[in-house]
Parts: sequence; C-alpha cells; structure tokens
Amino acid sequence: MSYLEQMQSRIDRGEAVILDGATGTELQRRGVPMHGVCWSATALTSHPQVVRQIHEDYIRAGADIIITNTFSTDRPTLELAGMGDQARDLTARAVALAKEARDAAADRPVCIAGSMARHGEGLERAPTPDEAKAAYRELAHLLAEGGVDLIMLEMMRDVESAALAIEAAVSTGLLTWVGFSCRIDDGQVVLLDSRGESFAEALDSLLSLGANLVSVMHSEVAATNAALNVVRDRWTGPSGAYAQAGRMVMPNWQFEDAITPDEYLSIAQGWVESGVQVVGGCCGIGPEHIRALKDGLPAVARPRRAGA
Repeated sequence: MSYLEQMQSRIDRGEAVILDGATGTELQRRGVPMHGVCWSATALTSHPQVVRQIHEDYIRAGADIIITNTFSTDRPTLELAGMGDQARDLTARAVALAKEARDAAADRPVCIAGSMARHGEGLERAPTPDEAKAAYRELAHLLAEGGVDLIMLEMMRDVESAALAIEAAVSTGLLTWVGFSCRIDDGQVVLLDSRGESFAEALDSLLSLGANLVSVMHSEVAATNAALNVVRDRWTGPSGAYAQAGRMVMPNWQFEDAITPDEYLSIAQGWVESGVQVVGGCCGIGPEHIRALKDGLPAVARPRRAGA
C-alpha cells in the first residue's frame, strides 16, 4: 500500500491527520531573505538546505503531510521577478527537496503535497483567463511529474481563480485538496477577494469541480472558525484547517499577534471536535506548533455530516 493509500485509509477511518506548518515564514524566521515578488521561491537556489531542514523538522515534529515550497513557482509570478524560464527547474527542486527530507527524517508514512497558489499578487498585469489556465495547468503537471502524492491548492481567494486551479489540478489525476482563504465582512464569511458573493455561494459554484478535500487556510482564527461552519453545511467530504498568526508586509511576515503552540492546540482541538480531520498551520505557525498538535490532538475526529 502506497503512502497516499495509507493516508487516505486513515482519513476514511475518521482519523485526524497532521499537516505541516508554514515554509515561507519559517525560512524568514531562520534568516533567509525573502524576494520582493516571488517570496520564498528564491530560497530553493540560495538556501536549499534550509528548505530541506524545515521539511525535516516538520516531519520529526509529527507532520503526516509536508507541502512543497512551490507557492510562488508559477510562471506568471516568476516572470515578474525576471525568472520565468526557471519555473520547471525551481518546481523540480522543490519537490526533490521535500523527497530528500522525507527519506532522511520519516520513520512512518509521510505524504508530499504539491502547493499551487493563486497567482496575480502584485503583478503589473494580471494574467488573462487563458494565461492563468495555462499557468495553473503547467504547474500542476510539473508537480505531478516530480512525483508529489497530491496537489494542495492554497490561498484560493476568488471564485474565478479557484475554478481554474481546481480544473488544472484535477486534470493530473492526483487527489486535489483545496484551501480557501476567508475573511468576515459585515458578519458574513467571504473569500478574501470576494466580488460580493458569500463564501457559501462560492462553495456552491466550486464543489462540483472535483475537489477531494476542502480546507480553510491562511485566514485569521475567527474567520477560519466561521468559514469551517460554512464548509460543514455544504460539504460531506473530509475537511481541513490551517490558520495563520501575524500579517504580511511584503516581502516579510510580521510576527506580532503570535499564537503559542499551546494556544494553537486549543484552537485545533475545537476543529477536530467539530469533525475537521486534516490540521496544520500557515504563516507564522512553526514546528513547535505542529509538535503540539501531534502530541495533543485526539487520534480520531468527531464524526460529522453536512448541516451538523
């Protein structure tokens, strides 16, 4: 049975699965400079051993799934940084470093998720829908070529981009896990870049596209909690959560309003008790937080159903 099959079997049995924490902010915390456009992507060539060490640290802390450092290796973002011709090489390096870390540190099955994020942040000209579709498809298939176990769509913050990214990921034949980033606007949960539709309406238009797991990520804790309630009402499959602590002032993460490992564990316990099965951390959440989750979360999530 493959690592992915073993993990999927655990999820099917209702077990809680531990995701890793942040990579970009952890690189910054360890002194690696962040690029003003493609953020943590340059670390793949400037500090590859630090990238690998972070993956290893998460595995040793208890993560069952590590995420590749490919958040910003999509072609549109790299082109703005003058590095568009490196999309294939940087993506391959990121997957290879995650595999090396797994080989070095894992004493149990650990899966590798290939990260794909919405592109367009800070771009002088946002990609056209056709350009965005091609870029998502390119990255998805590069990740599949590299040998990731599944694709993790991160920071999906508007309906149009999310639809293109989901379709690209699904086209690889790999499991597709979708992470939505949300906020609360006048008491209503919306995607970060909502054009007026509620998060519930966004989900209604996206859940038929082939996602295998729905998570709320890169969102403040209060928004995460509220968004998970919406997911629970509309999605009967497995769900995940990995919140952030702090805020971005490009290119650096600001670590004020930090959440301690014990505080994060307490928050995550509430998620698992409500039926969330995949739990990790996003920006500002590090290996000690993941260790706290591994040591403190119940082995099995509370059964849940849509509308419950």
